[in-house]
Amino acid sequence: MCGIAGILSAASSSEQSAFFRESIKKMSDSIAHRGPDGEGYWQNENNTVVFGHRRLSILDLSDNASQPMHYLDRYVIIFNGEIYNYLELKKELQQQGEQFKTSGDTEVLLVLYHLYKEKMLQKLDGMFAFALYDEQEKTVFAARDRFGEKPFYYYTEPGHTFFFASEMKA
Repeated sequence: MCGIAGILSAASSSEQSAFFRESIKKMSDSIAHRGPDGEGYWQNENNTVVFGHRRLSILDLSDNASQPMHYLDRYVIIFNGEIYNYLELKKELQQQGEQFKTSGDTEVLLVLYHLYKEKMLQKLDGMFAFALYDEQEKTVFAARDRFGEKPFYYYTEPGHTFFFASEMKA
């Protein structure tokens, strides 16, 4: 079990930047029990996307697997869950010429999204909730498993801000 939290905003301001950094830390701290092995934060340059992650290390214990995880200087992901078929997917991707720096499933998600976008979900077998930011497209893609085993709570202030996390209290 890990914990994810995020804030997405339609507008950017310097006051908002500090508020979001403080808010994501509080959100993440409220779900610290979900990931006692590490924490990480990331905010885009425009201060419109902020991610927080609490890590429970299971598959890849190295620092390379810390989150938020970056890929190709384009994508950033926060992920909670486990992809049961990630080894098969990774092997398939390696046969297509893709290279990996980690031994876990998070990086597999990033490569799948890069190649297949939203259609990647059709390939996944597992329990998961994640949010992925694409710097080039300036978009966020979020998903959870078909049965909702991994929670993804959210709240929106229409036209302004979208908040999400692994638990409602965040």
